[in-house]
Amino acid sequence: MAIDEIKRICVVGAGTMGHQIALQCATHNYDVDLVETSEEVLGNAREKIREILEERVNRGEISSDSMEKALSKISYTTDLEKAAGDADFVIEAVYEDVEVKRQVFSQLDRVCPSHTILATNSSSIRCSLIADATKRPEKVLNMHFLNPVWVRPLVEVMGSSSTSEESIETTVQLGQRIGLTPVTVKGEVTGYVYNRLWRAIKKTSLYLVDKGYASFEDVDRAFMIGIPAPFGPFMGMDTVGLDVILAIEEQWYRESGDESDKPPKILVEKVKKGELGVKTGKGFYQYPNPSFKRPGWLKREPQKTP
Repeated sequence: MAIDEIKRICVVGAGTMGHQIALQCATHNYDVDLVETSEEVLGNAREKIREILEERVNRGEISSDSMEKALSKISYTTDLEKAAGDADFVIEAVYEDVEVKRQVFSQLDRVCPSHTILATNSSSIRCSLIADATKRPEKVLNMHFLNPVWVRPLVEVMGSSSTSEESIETTVQLGQRIGLTPVTVKGEVTGYVYNRLWRAIKKTSLYLVDKGYASFEDVDRAFMIGIPAPFGPFMGMDTVGLDVILAIEEQWYRESGDESDKPPKILVEKVKKGELGVKTGKGFYQYPNPSFKRPGWLKREPQKTP
């Protein structure tokens, strides 16, 4: 399928990544159907998308007309068949579980037109573990976005041994058309390029804290000052969601069987307690007023008393 034939995009999953991907496509003039099984999640996504656009208007980045045009490009539904029935390209962004994704791809294969390319935004699940749930493995691939999509405008594209070169090239071009820089992975490797680098940072950071060698705050400070970087690993994990981080680590462990890849106790316990990060008000930091927002936190300056 050629890039100019893509007119309508379906995004499956309206959570943190799904609504961002939908908005990125809509602001680059694509018609988007955002589908989600939960009415509540779908409603939250609609509100977040409007809030993001209103903030851009207030900052003078876009006009009110541009905001309304982008909003008009997105349709919201809980009906997968309705959303995907006339899609030219589908981007799946549901929970990081291979069986859940296989079920979604099987459903998509049944309802999508034969020309439709099916992409997964999975952080760690290779498309070869999903492709055989469909009758179109040549049109199944990974298309991995970063969070937030417009702040970190990179997309990783990876196919399996069954994915056609045409599907990969069309996906690369789509990434460019929605304002992102595509990175093409040659062959198939868990974690792609960026996520493999990021995973090494996460793993080491968790190890240092889990074994008591450093506090999570000092790990973040060391990373932010030493790289330098605008945020630390634990800030990043809290933003993504510790449940998602755990699911990714469990996938790595399942694939490798290496005890060094086993999710650390500190991460498992956080998730068991429901301390998932920003979305629950507590992860490694407390929200909405985490300590790292305090003036002088980075340099460990004494807190000023009133």
